[in-house]
Parts: sequence; structure tokens; C-alpha cells
Amino acid sequence: MPVRKGTPALLSAGTLCAALLLTGCGSPAAPPAPAPTTAPAADTGPRPGSPGKAVASAPVPETRLPGVGPVTHASVPDGTSQALVVTGASADSTRSTATLYSRDPVGGWKRQAGPWPTHNALRGWTSDHTAGDLRTPIGVFRLGDAGGRLPDPGTRLPYDQDEQFAISGTGFAGEPLEGSFDHVIAIDYNRVPGRSPLDKERPLGAEKGGGVWIHVDHAGPTQACVTLEREELRELLRALDPAREPVVVMGPTTELAR
Repeated sequence: MPVRKGTPALLSAGTLCAALLLTGCGSPAAPPAPAPTTAPAADTGPRPGSPGKAVASAPVPETRLPGVGPVTHASVPDGTSQALVVTGASADSTRSTATLYSRDPVGGWKRQAGPWPTHNALRGWTSDHTAGDLRTPIGVFRLGDAGGRLPDPGTRLPYDQDEQFAISGTGFAGEPLEGSFDHVIAIDYNRVPGRSPLDKERPLGAEKGGGVWIHVDHAGPTQACVTLEREELRELLRALDPAREPVVVMGPTTELAR
């Protein structure tokens, strides 16, 4: 929010007063006595632009997402005004943090929700994802489609409720996977936008992997996806607005800062 600028007070100088003395009549006029003057009042107040007088200025809008450098930010579409930033501590970390930001023309990018703790892939991150490498792709990807085994929690994204989202078995830490796909958001990595997250078409080829989602956390690392706790994922689903062309910006901190 812009800060109101203070207006320095300008003190006026004292007025100069002259006293006119009149001489008596009859005798030759004596030279008039010098007219006494009143000295100007001292001006001790600050003057506009004087050193030491701080003038408040409006904050500069944040033109880039916090923690995101110019190279990464260049991949954010011009029309995007909503971004989920997911950062890992290192290239091999399996835990990360997700924060949702929104942008307005005056204030720039501001935090909208989060930060939330997340899990990512078992072996961390990669900028060249391949099927089965157990790493989460690094980059900027659109978020446009959602779905799950459970009903739509109130998202504005297209939502596909389907029993095919049911899952069983155990994760890498021996944790149960049941319920992990109760709600999911498809990350537009090697998929056709506008389709259900269940769609199997892979434009880059099957060897580049796919099915990379944001889904319900199961208390352990994933094969390639990013996870959020159930209620936080539901909050994210309700917050995302397709009119704002939302994206996810994800990767280790050092990579995103480039």
C-alpha cells in the first residue's frame, strides 16, 4: 500500500519593521536619527530538501516472484497473475515448501496463502526428467485441470471426479498410499492441457514421464509428484482461478534463484 508522503513545514521569516522618528519645528532641522530596525526572526526550521530530512516514498512493486531469479521468472507467462512456488533446500531434498502468490498491477507479487510443507520425489529434483528417475521436474508449468476420487471441494478449475483415482499399496517409507489421489491438480508437464489428469497422452514421448500431479500427502516422498496435506490442498483448489492463468514454479532454491 502506498505510503503517504509527509510535507515539510515551511517557517516564514519575521517581517522587517521600520520606526519613523519625527523632529521638532522652529529650529534648524537636525539630521534625522538613523531609523532603528527589527532584526529578522531566526529561521531554525527544516527547509525543503535540506540534509537530514527524510521524505517517505511509496514502496516499489515486487515485479518478480520472491526467491525467483530473472532466468526462471522469464518463463512465467505474461498473463499469469497467480503462482504456486515450490522450493526444495537442495537438488536431492525430498521435502520442500509451497507458497501461493498473486499479482496486482499496483502492489506486484504478494503472498496469498501458505507457506505449506510438502514432499517431492525420492531422489529430489531434475531439469531433465525421464520416466522412473524418481525426481521431480524443475521448471514453470501451468495448472489448469483437477480431479480426484472425492467430489469437487469448490474449485474453479475443471474437475474430474472418478473412481479411477483410487490407489492402494505402500510408499517408499512403508506408509499407506490410500487416499493420496482423493484430490489432485495436474501439472502441465508432458500432458495435453484441458483434459482429465487421468489422460495418458504424452506429447514428449513416454520416456519423458508424465502423470506429475499435486496430490494429498501420504507422509513420504513421491515418484515425481508434489504433495500437500489434505486441507491445504483443498484450500489451494479453492484459491486457484483459471482466469489468472495459474502456474507452478518448482525446483531447488538455487535453481529457482537463477
